[in-house]
Amino acid sequence: MKILLLEDDIMLNEMITEYLTSTGHSITSTTKGDECLNILENEKFDLLILDINVPNIDGLSVLEQLHENKRMIPTIFISALIDIEDIDRAFNIGCHDYLKKPFHLRELTLRINKILKTNIAPQKHKRLSKNYSFDAETMTLYFNNEPHILPKRQLQIIELLAHNRSLVVQYDMFRTYVWNDDFIDNATIRAEVNRVKKVLKEDFIKNIRGSGYMVERPN
Repeated sequence: MKILLLEDDIMLNEMITEYLTSTGHSITSTTKGDECLNILENEKFDLLILDINVPNIDGLSVLEQLHENKRMIPTIFISALIDIEDIDRAFNIGCHDYLKKPFHLRELTLRINKILKTNIAPQKHKRLSKNYSFDAETMTLYFNNEPHILPKRQLQIIELLAHNRSLVVQYDMFRTYVWNDDFIDNATIRAEVNRVKKVLKEDFIKNIRGSGYMVERPN
């Protein structure tokens, strides 16, 4: 996922950025609310992670301004605040989750995967290779504009990879979205992905050793 992080604690900002990058996400980070809004004017993101108490414009106001401009982006607030009024305001303006500091970085991944699962459908037809494309609205994989029929689980694998094109899809993401089971082991995931690869007429699924899989953007 392409994620924008707003966090004014430099050390925490760097820790979150490094961790999420290592798990296959593309991270842009900033420490100030006004800079966050400037970035959002020029780029599109799949997810926002916003601290509340930051310089210039607080995280809550950032999301309010986005919604006033009819821009709806899944959002996780992170904050040391425990005031129920702030938490209530966060959810009232449309955040998807609220994570209280301090938190384990692994917990942040779990929250992200939950949002990924509920917001998986891409907005457009996506090209996966020279001849393959995927239509998320109809859950159809096409080869030379002809449907390539796959079982449901294999289609979910393709959907997940298409939605995260050019990013590494970690094993945890497969567990959450495809299997909905935290106890599925990596070997089972690898076996199913290999079955998908064997029936495809073009090899566009790339194995990222020890991490997961990805589909690169075709030239």
